[in-house]
Amino acid sequence: MSVMSREVNTVMKLRTLGRHGKEGIKNLGRNGWMTFASISAVTVALILVGLFLSVMLNLNKIASEIENNVEVRVYVDRTASQADQQQLKEKLEKVKDVKSINYQSRKEGLNNLIDSMGDDGDVFASLKKENPLPDAFILKTEKPKQTLTVANTVKRYPHVSEVRYGKGTVEKLFKFVDIARNIGVVLIIGLLFTSIFLIANTIKLTIVARRKEIEIMKLVGATNSFVRWPYFIEGLLLGVLGSIIPIVLVTLGYREIYLRFSGKFESFFIELVPYNTMSFYLSLLLLLIGAVIGVWGSVSSVRKFLKV
Repeated sequence: MSVMSREVNTVMKLRTLGRHGKEGIKNLGRNGWMTFASISAVTVALILVGLFLSVMLNLNKIASEIENNVEVRVYVDRTASQADQQQLKEKLEKVKDVKSINYQSRKEGLNNLIDSMGDDGDVFASLKKENPLPDAFILKTEKPKQTLTVANTVKRYPHVSEVRYGKGTVEKLFKFVDIARNIGVVLIIGLLFTSIFLIANTIKLTIVARRKEIEIMKLVGATNSFVRWPYFIEGLLLGVLGSIIPIVLVTLGYREIYLRFSGKFESFFIELVPYNTMSFYLSLLLLLIGAVIGVWGSVSSVRKFLKV
């Protein structure tokens, strides 16, 4: 008997949920212009959010690539023997926060210099007979900002003639990256709160127009959850429908930008976020934001009318 009663309860709950879903969909059609206004508000807000997100995701990727390319070059004294170099390497391996160490001989250093100069590299070809470059150890740190600490530590080691890590430039780079990220986060949060306020108030107008209906349902004994569920589904649908156009416009727009400009930035060692990756994350984020904003706007708006 208990099993049968559970099955009956399950069927009743499914039927009730189906009723709420149908009612939420009907509400969209009953309030045509207000539904259009709500979806339009979601659409405009999410287009702006999508544009900011695409810019911020690319800025974050570029900043991470620049930070990860920061390295510490430890130049070995030219008078140091092989044994001295080995001792120096062992000391460097024990330095805190060092992730990797690569040895670069003076010959490799000169070849890399010639290759990096392209057609102008032939000018340095004559230096191969008397190579003026020293041997070097190239250090990568666990985190980019640990570069300064590591550089200050290893420059005091014996048989180290010079340590280079872009002093002055690196500090400015890290400061710029932090400021850019913080500004981006603040702008996106501000835009999201503005969007939520705008959309919630637009949705609230549609619910205010039906306050009599809510009051009557409460007076005849409807529970809060029974009243709230259709509006929950309605808000969810408003958010999802409002996110479709922004997803299409922003992803297609990013595709054009990526196809036109991705190759032109390679000379600056800058790569844009691949289109497939960007479109996936943007679509997911915009859909999620739209759904959350729609549900929050509907539920928060209907709450004040549930106290009858």
